[in-house]
Amino acid sequence: MSWVDDTVTLSKRPGGRGTSNAKAVNEAKRTGAAVETTAKYGAGGNHAHAQMDAAKLDRETEELKHKRLDANVGKLIAQGRAAKGWSQKDLATRICEKPVVIQEMEQGKAIPNQQILGKIERNIGIKLRGKNIGDPLSQGGKKK
Repeated sequence: MSWVDDTVTLSKRPGGRGTSNAKAVNEAKRTGAAVETTAKYGAGGNHAHAQMDAAKLDRETEELKHKRLDANVGKLIAQGRAAKGWSQKDLATRICEKPVVIQEMEQGKAIPNQQILGKIERNIGIKLRGKNIGDPLSQGGKKK
């Protein structure tokens, strides 16, 4: 009897690839068949630089956080919305966003999004970005 007779290859696909089915592997172990399992390094994605990135993170001493919307801007949004008599849901509907977006902006928890701030500015008529925050928004068209 040679070593070929003792080796069992569990293969469902052509090409000699083995099976990863736990039930089939356990069955082969119970019957005494030779089962080889290998763990592939970096399997499941393109993680060629994973170790380098982990080392960089370990050396990092600075605490990194996202910039949050200023609380004053949130108060201006709430005041402008209240002046128009709108609820958070009304304003959210007018700018095609979810009410939770308006809620987070008013509380100062949101990460600034210039597109959303622009939509809110146009609807409540108050400048929320730039140097003159809080001033009425000018109603002029685009400059040519």
